[in-house]
Amino acid sequence: MAGDQIGTLWGVSAGPGDPELLTVKALRLLQESPVVAFPAGRQGQLGVAQAIIQPWLPANQVQLPLDFPFVQDPAVLEAAWVQAATQVWHYLQRGQDVVFATEGDASFYSTFTYLAQTLQRDHAEALVQTVPGVCSPLAAAAQLGEPLTILQQRLVVLPALYAIADLEAAIDQADVVVLMKVASVYADVWQILQRRNLLAQSRVIVRATQPDEQIYRDLSELSQLDLPYFSLLMIECGSSSATTRATHRPDLRLG
Repeated sequence: MAGDQIGTLWGVSAGPGDPELLTVKALRLLQESPVVAFPAGRQGQLGVAQAIIQPWLPANQVQLPLDFPFVQDPAVLEAAWVQAATQVWHYLQRGQDVVFATEGDASFYSTFTYLAQTLQRDHAEALVQTVPGVCSPLAAAAQLGEPLTILQQRLVVLPALYAIADLEAAIDQADVVVLMKVASVYADVWQILQRRNLLAQSRVIVRATQPDEQIYRDLSELSQLDLPYFSLLMIECGSSSATTRATHRPDLRLG
């Protein structure tokens, strides 16, 4: 694409780790776009999204790593988003599409959201499209060979746990609770699950669908797990949840 027409920023969902979990549309865009962007890796390593899409990229593409620091400082984050949007706009204003690959789903707690919102704020004429994909809770359930939810079960997803009261409330309100980024609070979460007799109904999935995936079932004897950043904990809350699954699950073999 060239001339006066502005290129489109595509948010492409790369999935949780397995390169074959890309959608057909995502794969087509990744291979057709002149520019492919992704979050930059750390310490010279490939980022997760970059590693997922790398096998599919043609050699003649511009690859654009964008820096998104792992900090909570709003000023530092805002500066990073502005810098990333400026880098992307450099290509868009010249009529070139940019595909931004993001781990998981582009609409589900994704870095892409901040990039897209900053771009559209600073350049109102910018065009943005999103391609859905597989997010980590869905991938984790598939790897466990268990449904994430069935029938009328209520699901609560906590993207990060900053207050233990949040988990207590979620357990009280939901049938299934998913805790993302659980590594830093695992010891505290384990204590709550022990007190509520939920350890046997809880699972930890580390790097779901990636080559070094790990799965821990029944956490009763696992109070001291040393977990990496990309770890997720899934809880079936209470006996009613387990009973509902056992009673209504069809006679299927999963996984």
